[in-house]
Amino acid sequence: MQGKNISRGAQRAKYVVMDFIMSSLAFFLFNIIRYEFLDLGRDYDNSITTFLFNAKLIAEQIAVPVGLLGLYWLSGYYNQSIRKSRLVELTTTIASNFTATLLLFFILLINDTTGVKLRDYELLIILFGLLFAFTYSGRRYLTFQTIKHLRARQWIYSTLIIGNSKRSRQIYRKLRDSGSEWAYDVVGFIRLKGEPANDDVLPVWEWDEVEEVYHSKKIDQIILAPDNIRDLDIIRILKRLFPLNCPVKIAPDTLSYVTGNIRLDDIQAIPFIDLTSPRISEYQKNVKRTLDVAISIAALLLFSPVIAAAAIGVKLSSAGPIIYRQERIGKGRKPFYIYKFRSMRTDAEKSGPQLSREDDDRITGWGRIMRKYRIDEIPQFWNIIRGDMSLVGPRPERAYYIEQIVSRAPYYGLIFQVRPGLTSWGMVKHGYASSVDEMVARSRYDLLYLNNMSLITDFKIIIYTVNTVLKGAGV
Repeated sequence: MQGKNISRGAQRAKYVVMDFIMSSLAFFLFNIIRYEFLDLGRDYDNSITTFLFNAKLIAEQIAVPVGLLGLYWLSGYYNQSIRKSRLVELTTTIASNFTATLLLFFILLINDTTGVKLRDYELLIILFGLLFAFTYSGRRYLTFQTIKHLRARQWIYSTLIIGNSKRSRQIYRKLRDSGSEWAYDVVGFIRLKGEPANDDVLPVWEWDEVEEVYHSKKIDQIILAPDNIRDLDIIRILKRLFPLNCPVKIAPDTLSYVTGNIRLDDIQAIPFIDLTSPRISEYQKNVKRTLDVAISIAALLLFSPVIAAAAIGVKLSSAGPIIYRQERIGKGRKPFYIYKFRSMRTDAEKSGPQLSREDDDRITGWGRIMRKYRIDEIPQFWNIIRGDMSLVGPRPERAYYIEQIVSRAPYYGLIFQVRPGLTSWGMVKHGYASSVDEMVARSRYDLLYLNNMSLITDFKIIIYTVNTVLKGAGV
């Protein structure tokens, strides 16, 4: 977000602070109504002050708003801090506060029941009404202020168009002339091979300058708009743009096998396909990440005896380090080091990168046992906690093999929208790959996963993976 601006982080902080204040006020007012509604004066010497400032209620007054912030984060409300849909804001606020009401009832208010169902329901309705009214009012105020800044063009979305073509000019004019409240500022065009080198209105840069332009102009989003583009061209462009961690969008009339099932987005009433966002809701993104961390911490604690035994086995079975690390490519094509218990000899790749085979003589005896039950993968739970990986996602590969896969299956480049996984649909359906051809075949399952991402899909894959591990079918 450019112009006389505020950062996304600062704007997100505003929503968090506002939610804390408004939910605190709502809960405080609820306690006053609760005192009168349930006739609690008999237990507090008829003094509402004594009731409101007793130690238990003070603790609740602090803990409840903090807990609500956690719930609001899980709802995905804070993921988009500036560009908010008012309908999504309304539905998210209703859903999260309805959930909060039920949780507060069963955790804190269950002992306040009167024995008269109608009265209990009335109390719940009052709690929900207060939480919703206060939090939604605060959110609407901040969102209104954001829209006010956008309409005044004090805040603008700095946009870079890839392509110096007839189509790029059409998109530029639509963005410029649209009467929407969202303020977009097209800073210029990136010329691709075979396109003209200049423009009468805006600057035109060369493709080799895209990173420099992105950083110097503080770009908020990128739009692909060449006249003619193929799947392989899209992948080559995305390969360079993914590391920028910037939304990349393309017009829907460029539909192909690569773009056909990616999430649609609306810019200035112009529909675009978002090539950098997977088809999963903001709520599910946050729940997925929360489960990733919670399950990984629990797994490391639960498997600590197995980890100790595996480490001793590696040390006794062959010379070399216990933990093996190798560079892989993750979300946004960002390199990271994956950690595993070493299952091969230290000179396993002295002749260069090689894929493992079922009868691979480089695997140690203990390594074969670990691979059979996927014990060698346990250290990757640390990768998940660090944020390099997820429990479920496309299998992380090395750059050496990624280039070969992309040359045969251009769509593979789309997997870098998400974190790679400890397990994957490809591993469940196909298993380990001993050749690039098999890796290409397995990559099709990764694309299917990308187009069907959901918590339910993840749970199914985890169940299949557990079944594979218990059967010792990991090799």
